Amino acid sequence: MSELLRTFFAREGGARDFISTAAGGATDGEVCTMARRVASRLGAATSPGERVALFVSPGPTFLAAFFGALAAGRVVVVLSPLHPAPETTFFCEDAGVRTVLASRALLDMTAPIAAGREVLVIEDVCEAPTDEAPADGAPAELDAPPDTPALQLYTSGTTGRPKGAVITHGNLAVQQRLVAEAWGFTRDDTLLHALPLHHMHGLAIALLTAVGAGARVRMLDFTGRSFDAARVWDEMRDATVLMAVPSMYHRLFAAFDAADSGTRARWAAAARSLRLATSGSAALPVTLAERWRELTGKIPLERFGMTEIGVGITNPLDGPRVPGHVGLPLPTVEARVVDDEGRDAASGELWIRGPSVFAGYHARPEETARAFAADPDGGAPWFRTGDTVTRNPDAGAHAPYRILGRTSVDILKSGGYKLSALEIEEALREHPAVGEVAVVGVPDEAWGDRVVACVLTREPVSAEALREHTRARLAPYKIPKDFIFMDDLPRNPVGKVVKPALVAKLRGG
Repeated sequence: MSELLRTFFAREGGARDFISTAAGGATDGEVCTMARRVASRLGAATSPGERVALFVSPGPTFLAAFFGALAAGRVVVVLSPLHPAPETTFFCEDAGVRTVLASRALLDMTAPIAAGREVLVIEDVCEAPTDEAPADGAPAELDAPPDTPALQLYTSGTTGRPKGAVITHGNLAVQQRLVAEAWGFTRDDTLLHALPLHHMHGLAIALLTAVGAGARVRMLDFTGRSFDAARVWDEMRDATVLMAVPSMYHRLFAAFDAADSGTRARWAAAARSLRLATSGSAALPVTLAERWRELTGKIPLERFGMTEIGVGITNPLDGPRVPGHVGLPLPTVEARVVDDEGRDAASGELWIRGPSVFAGYHARPEETARAFAADPDGGAPWFRTGDTVTRNPDAGAHAPYRILGRTSVDILKSGGYKLSALEIEEALREHPAVGEVAVVGVPDEAWGDRVVACVLTREPVSAEALREHTRARLAPYKIPKDFIFMDDLPRNPVGKVVKPALVAKLRGG
């Protein structure tokens, strides 16, 4: 049995509360029993790497489906009701999914992918008496070496069509262990979980870390509903850890500012009672980090991660955290910063290698090859993250990394200058009228990238006022040429702004 499965099934037989939702909860032993039933119902895989899709709501049955499928030798593909039907169909066809495990409440949404596939209702599988399970069920001690594929997560598609990143049992086990150690997870923790489960952040970094540490999990399900910031504030009082993305912090503070003084006092006390709040999946605006510090005394622990690597770099649990910086590599993770020629540099693309780096993209050998760079000294290849970072060259080996943005969408080349969209966004967020902002480069014959700021406002403000505001904070060549006021920004399910879609909209596409 793989380390990942051993860690999960070590909770077998326990009577301690494990995972809960508004609809109810389950103990350690109950979740493990349900996982055994799932494994038994699926039976041994008929071929190596057989894919099973999960269309399962957050809660005990999700964990049972996930670990039960792994115990049956399957590779898990997590689907979400947030995906439109054509995208869900693409994922299943691309992965070669044969079986779908679905929550009863989501069963109607499986219609586009049901043809030619077995669809099982997860509640029925988890509740089936053990003696009704097939005799040829999955072996209790599945032989799964570390390089055995466990999970196929589709990239968020902010820079193109999603690709299936194949993540192994070993990748997940290493990540589970490293993050738990770095962030001090123990069985005394309760994780407040409000993240999507079809992303690395919600599934591996949040949920599996808590599972591996023996912690409790309180899951909030906002699928098909708007994010309920008030409920998250209220739930903090019974949690020790909150993992979130920047858009969640933005909505939390919007609700906080709209609340009465008594509610704000109660929510502030709940936030201060957390031992840890983290932020990931996108750069956390310094303005939001500082607001959290004002409320709790600490900025959120920001880290850098991707579908392909999990968490690679993190700020310390104990020690100084610098707003706008993501810290240093985890143990076993190596990082390089290289220029356009592949030479070590203070600023450039971030390259990562280590045991948590994924195996490759499913059925895309050429794209997998392009994602890695050979090591000049003949060592293991480096994964090209596609993110531009910088470090203070005078601060030595302990200089924290600062993310300047995705090289493809956040690094703009305008008028001969190379600019960071994130830096410009940060300056604009300091204006009290600015709620959210996304800076993009629109192709322009004269400028190369014409710098455009798309702004969601809290109160009326003119473009000239924002121009004057940035002029006092940025070099002249960094000031946006245009300020576009919008009602909303295109986002993917985890809350990241999809900048290519925004550029297409600005170009009339």
